[in-house]
Amino acid sequence: MKIHEYQGKQIFRSFNIPVPIGYHLENINDSSETIKKVQQESKKEAVVVKAQIHAGGRGKGGGVKFSPNTEDAIYNIKSILGMNLITHQTDKNGQKVRKLLIEEASNISKEFYCAITLDRSETKYVFMVSTEGGVEIEKVAEETPEKIVKIWIDPLLGIKSFQVRKLAFGLGLSGNAFKSATKLFMNLYKCFIETDATLVEINPLVLTNKDEIIALDSKFNFDGNALYRQQQIAELRDTYEEDPTELEASKYELNYIKLDGNVGCMVNGAGLAMATMDIIKISGGEPANFLDVGGAASAETVKNGFKIILSDDNVKSILINIFGGIVRCDRVANGVVQAVKDLGLNVPVVVRLEGTNADEAKEILSKSGLAIIPASDMKDAADKVVKSIESN
Repeated sequence: MKIHEYQGKQIFRSFNIPVPIGYHLENINDSSETIKKVQQESKKEAVVVKAQIHAGGRGKGGGVKFSPNTEDAIYNIKSILGMNLITHQTDKNGQKVRKLLIEEASNISKEFYCAITLDRSETKYVFMVSTEGGVEIEKVAEETPEKIVKIWIDPLLGIKSFQVRKLAFGLGLSGNAFKSATKLFMNLYKCFIETDATLVEINPLVLTNKDEIIALDSKFNFDGNALYRQQQIAELRDTYEEDPTELEASKYELNYIKLDGNVGCMVNGAGLAMATMDIIKISGGEPANFLDVGGAASAETVKNGFKIILSDDNVKSILINIFGGIVRCDRVANGVVQAVKDLGLNVPVVVRLEGTNADEAKEILSKSGLAIIPASDMKDAADKVVKSIESN
C-alpha cells in the first residue's frame, strides 16, 4: 500500500524526523486560509504548492510550483488542483490531482537521496544514501553507482551507531549537519520497522543554509499483509489513486495487476503466473495482466476472473493455465464452461489444465460444444493464444 507525501510527513513528524511546515488542501475555497497558516507558522511568505498523487516525477510534470507570494500561490493552486498530471509513472491520461500540499519554501544548500528497503538477496535491510538527490536513483545507480553508499542491517541486530556515521560521512557532512543526519537516520530506521514498511524513501533529503537536515519529500510502501496490525496506516489508503479494476479484483480475493498487452491471463499460483507471462512473450505475445486465482480456484472464482479480465478492452484473447494440486481441474473446467456461457465471450479462450482430474477436465471442455481451444502444454498454449489473435 502507498500513501501521499503529506501523509508520509505526518508519520515522519511522529518519529521526530524534521520536515517543512505544511498542510494539505482539498477544497479550493480553503486556499487563502491554508496559505496564511503556513506563512504564519513558518514566518516566511514563500510557499511551495505540491500535487499529491501516487507517482514520481511530479515536478517535471508541472505538479510542483514555487510561489514567492500569496497571489502566486493561489494562482498555482487553481492551475494544479483538478488537473490530470502526467508523469513517467502514470499512464498517458495522467492522474487527476485531488489533493495538494502547501508547504513552506526551504533554503536549500545541498540535496541528497536517502532510502531503506528490503534486500532479498542478502536477507537483510539495505539503507542507501547518495549525494545525488532530487534525481531518479535508478539513473544514478546505472551511470554513477560509486555515488551511492549502502549499509546492510541484520533485522535481529538492528541499526548500529557506526553504520549511521558511515552514511553521514558518505554524504560529506560535518559538524551540526553530521549530528542531525545521524539522528535522522536512526529515527528513519525506527520508522521503517515500526510501520511495517517495505520502502521508505526521501528524495530529496536536504541540507539547508542553517545547517539543518530536512526531509523535503516522503515516499512509503507498506506490507499489505501487515496492515491488520497497522490500523492507523490502513486508514490512510486513497482508493482514488488505485486502479479500479485491481480494486474490484481484491473484492473477489483475486491478485490482479493490469499490464499493457492484449493476452488475458488466468493462472493459479504466482510463480506459474510469472512463468506463463514469460512464455507468452517468448511466443511473440504481450500479457494484458497478472491474475492469480489462488490455490483453491472454484467455478465462481473462474467466473469472477473472466469478468475482471474482460473489463480491459485491450484483451483480444485469454489463456487459462491451471495446475491442479489442491484445486481440481474438473472444477475449474466447469467454471470455464459456465463462465463462457454466462458471459457470452467473444474472444478466443485457450485452456491448459494439468494435475488432479485433468483428464476429466479435458473431457468436460471437449463435450461443452463451446469454441474453447485446448492446449497440451505451456508452450503449446502460448503459441495458440498468440496465433488466435493473429488470425482474428
